[in-house]
Amino acid sequence: MSSRTLLTPLCALLILVGCTNLAPGYDRPAAPVPTALDNAATVAGDSTAYAPLGWDAVVQSAQLRELITLALQNNRDLRSAALAIERAQAQYGVSRADRLPGVGGTAQANRTRTAADLTTAGRSQTSEQYSVQLGITSYELDFFGRVRNLNEAALQEVLRTTDSQRSVQLSLVAEVTSAWLNLAADQARLELARETLRSREASYGLTERMHRLGGTSGLVLAQNQTTVDSARADVAAFTSQVARDRNALQLLVGAPVPAALLPVVQPVPPVPAAAQVPDERRSERVTQAAAPVPMLRESALQLLAVPAQIPSSVLLSRPDVMAAERSLQATYANIGAARAAFFPSISLTASVGTASNELSGLFGSGNLLWSFVPQIRLPIFDGGRNQANLEVAQANQRIALTQYEKVIQTAFREAADALAERATLTDRISAQTSLLAATERVYALSEARFKAGADNYLTVLDAQRSLYAAQQTLLSLQLAEQTNRITLYKVLGGG
Repeated sequence: MSSRTLLTPLCALLILVGCTNLAPGYDRPAAPVPTALDNAATVAGDSTAYAPLGWDAVVQSAQLRELITLALQNNRDLRSAALAIERAQAQYGVSRADRLPGVGGTAQANRTRTAADLTTAGRSQTSEQYSVQLGITSYELDFFGRVRNLNEAALQEVLRTTDSQRSVQLSLVAEVTSAWLNLAADQARLELARETLRSREASYGLTERMHRLGGTSGLVLAQNQTTVDSARADVAAFTSQVARDRNALQLLVGAPVPAALLPVVQPVPPVPAAAQVPDERRSERVTQAAAPVPMLRESALQLLAVPAQIPSSVLLSRPDVMAAERSLQATYANIGAARAAFFPSISLTASVGTASNELSGLFGSGNLLWSFVPQIRLPIFDGGRNQANLEVAQANQRIALTQYEKVIQTAFREAADALAERATLTDRISAQTSLLAATERVYALSEARFKAGADNYLTVLDAQRSLYAAQQTLLSLQLAEQTNRITLYKVLGGG
């Protein structure tokens, strides 16, 4: 049989083996959640499909847009995520280089003096040797895909860090927006507390004058004092909270926040000294009117158009879900690399060059030298190391699968919760607005009846506390409505 006849099937076998990939095939796992997200109340129209928007389209406030841009430039978490991408890319470059042979060159000059006793001529001799070589060092022929799968795992890590960076950016936009809205709400609460304090101090002043004239008891004066002290405590508490909100916002932005970018609360009009309140006799006047609620400014965020049903597949585009899937895909490649360790590995070392005992004759004819050293390594006994490594890789794959499913379930729960809250927020705000109007009337009437001597001051105090609580609740609902908008943007994956 001729050598050509032997080489042909051998080459075909090498080509076939070179195409072998021992990694298990990847199919995206089924999402362990319902197929659709139900939106109890279609948001902003009858859209038939959800169309994601960029954050700059969702955020309507020019101040807030500029603040988010500043945060994207300076936030340290986002910088760390970007640096993680650079590290993963560099590691991928190292892994990719392993698939190519490393070629290096060497030049050597050797001058040796031999002692006279060690030479046949009986006198010392000096010898010289010069060489230049170009070679390949231990290049692995990746017949079973070990290097290729390690390279694939490194690539998936690059993609994972990229998705993680997008997730950090999405969270940062939502966190800056929420912090800005919280600051606006607490500024409104502080303004309400201040106006309430001014109103109660005015009422206390009138009561004190009446007490000096004998028109009211010391008990009423003391009860009135408690309302002033309570309002003063609220002013102090909300002043501290506003300062903390600003600190939190500055930390998120990563730089000093210009005053021009802070939210502005709609000013509260002054409270009149007395107000006419119609009652059954239509003749009683009230010495203290209710403090108006300082409303948050016009909507800072666009309300996303969300159809009545959203397919769960929308959540697969969330960057945190995509990052979890990249991690899962990397484990498949690592299984392939672990399986390849059971098979022979072949590496090549080769060099070509020239050598001479004279520098001038280094490139002369007849001085060529070369070497070719193929090496095959066949695992025979390793104490179970390869099997253990494979089991570790398979366990990592199962862990990554569980984590991927958990991320999807969390994403579904977050989206479902945000949609459920959106479905009732409008009704809650409407009901609270009506409740506030009714509470204002109760307070005004109780004040009028007290002045007429029909009720004691405890009734006024109860009505006053109920009114203040209703005002604070309305502010909280306004904040919840605005925050829900950015939450919807975040949980549906942004744009």
